[in-house]
Amino acid sequence: MYPAKKPPSFYSRLAGGLLGCLLASPLPHGICASPPAPPPELPLPEHAGGTLRLVASASGGTLDPQINYTGKYINLFANVYDGLTTFRKVTGPAGKEVVPDLAETLPAPQDGGLSYTFTLRPNIAFSNGQPVTTTDVVASFQRLFRIGAPTAGAFYGALVGADACLRPPTHCTLEHGIEADAATRRITFHLTHPDTEFLQKLAFTHAVILPASTPDHDTGNTPLPGTGPYRLEAYDPNNFLYLARNPAFHVWNPQAQPAGYPDRIEYTFGIPEEAAVTAVENGQYDWMADTIPLDRLGELGSHFAGQTHVMRHPSIYFLPMNMHEPPFTDIRVRQAVNYALNRKALVILYGGPGIARPLCGLVPSALDVAGQNCAYTRGASPTAPAQQWSAPDMQVARNLVRASGTTGQKVTLVVDNTSADMAMGAWVRDMLQSLGYQAVLRSISSSLHLPYIQNTDNHVQISLTSWSADYPSASNFVDALFGCENFHPHSDSSINIPGFCDPHAQSVMERAKTDTSLSTTQRDQLWMEANRLIMEQAPAAPMIEKDNVVLTSARVRNFFYTEVNQILFSQVWLH
Repeated sequence: MYPAKKPPSFYSRLAGGLLGCLLASPLPHGICASPPAPPPELPLPEHAGGTLRLVASASGGTLDPQINYTGKYINLFANVYDGLTTFRKVTGPAGKEVVPDLAETLPAPQDGGLSYTFTLRPNIAFSNGQPVTTTDVVASFQRLFRIGAPTAGAFYGALVGADACLRPPTHCTLEHGIEADAATRRITFHLTHPDTEFLQKLAFTHAVILPASTPDHDTGNTPLPGTGPYRLEAYDPNNFLYLARNPAFHVWNPQAQPAGYPDRIEYTFGIPEEAAVTAVENGQYDWMADTIPLDRLGELGSHFAGQTHVMRHPSIYFLPMNMHEPPFTDIRVRQAVNYALNRKALVILYGGPGIARPLCGLVPSALDVAGQNCAYTRGASPTAPAQQWSAPDMQVARNLVRASGTTGQKVTLVVDNTSADMAMGAWVRDMLQSLGYQAVLRSISSSLHLPYIQNTDNHVQISLTSWSADYPSASNFVDALFGCENFHPHSDSSINIPGFCDPHAQSVMERAKTDTSLSTTQRDQLWMEANRLIMEQAPAAPMIEKDNVVLTSARVRNFFYTEVNQILFSQVWLH
């Protein structure tokens, strides 16, 4: 229906490079480099030192680690802040495991899964020299609710008192939800119902521990003290972000927070993707945050294969459709968009089958969850899904639009202004026009795009965006993006962008989250059932799942890619 707009001889330039590496690699997940061994507890003198130079087209917004929800900064914050738990900072599958961080050990749940008691490690200080105490732990969780953190309800809503905190958040106390004993350094969390992923949620960035004196509002451009090997030193969102070593840091658990190798980390903003690729190739910068433009992939595979890494990561592109804004209030329109998507064309526009694959459900294959079908492909339907996507069905899509009576309406598609997103957005706009709509494309800076499309006050009809797992679980895509508790009208922190809320789907998700008797397979089956129920109503159109193509400078050694935090900047060697 819409031929892919690929550059001449694209695949010939890609062959033998990135795609060849991905297909030929004997390593797990198509990694194009040998995975290094876990780091030593302290940096070896011959590998320590230097300034790691990062580059992006735009900054990532607020520095507040309990509010920021962008991968650009969350992965950076892993080097600055700590929670009671974290994900093991090692390469390979072991990086999915939760380990104790500021807590001495991982507790076993008590009271039938309703209580968790942690002991805070002694002699740990924030980067401003202030000791970390149980008071800071309690205040950090109260602050999550008081500032309206994006995951406050979704991740920590099971805490006793959380419901009251979500209604008038400014006076949140979490009374009876968190108990602290300064003398024994113990902190006990009490839940209203079991949460099978509670330790993983405590490991997420929004649950980092901050000083109790931290203001109960978004601190914006002001750096906050942390406990990691680096501290945020200076920030100008239009130009730079500087990190220096944290003078108060010492290693307490090298698997949770190893010592850093670089002396400094400097982030430069305002460099477009095309220029950034060239700058990293030439060694002016060491890593770029933005997606590598399609027209540069063949060049990397041919001439910079040793600096290019294709890494599997649970990450998708999708089209959230606002169920409260016409024409997407009509289920037939939302289903039409799903039928009309030529996902093969979108794969090519993103970079080709070596780094992307069509996605017809909500859960990427990197999570290894079986049972996902495709309702919206040629010859299939929600009542008779296919095993996988094969081709679009424009005839069915046009029939649905005509039946909805919405032909000719104006539709604005909002996209990030990066080159890959703009290319895919232009294709989706043309598709919407072919369905009979007066469709236009509107691009927004990557630093503003996600909060803008979340806020109902902006009346965004349809948008194109990407999403990566906060931690390795299907819940991060099914529940996080479509759970009732994640829809917050008039807020920049409403990650349920379509405003979807279905009691049946919600009940299935609640059982997956709370039933401690389930095996992993049984829990995965519930997530797939919730996925099916959500896709029947089509609040979004999954497009593709994607791998990460990571380009580093020639002087970067010890490429250290973790399952959760992706490249761990603290472990990079500079030569």
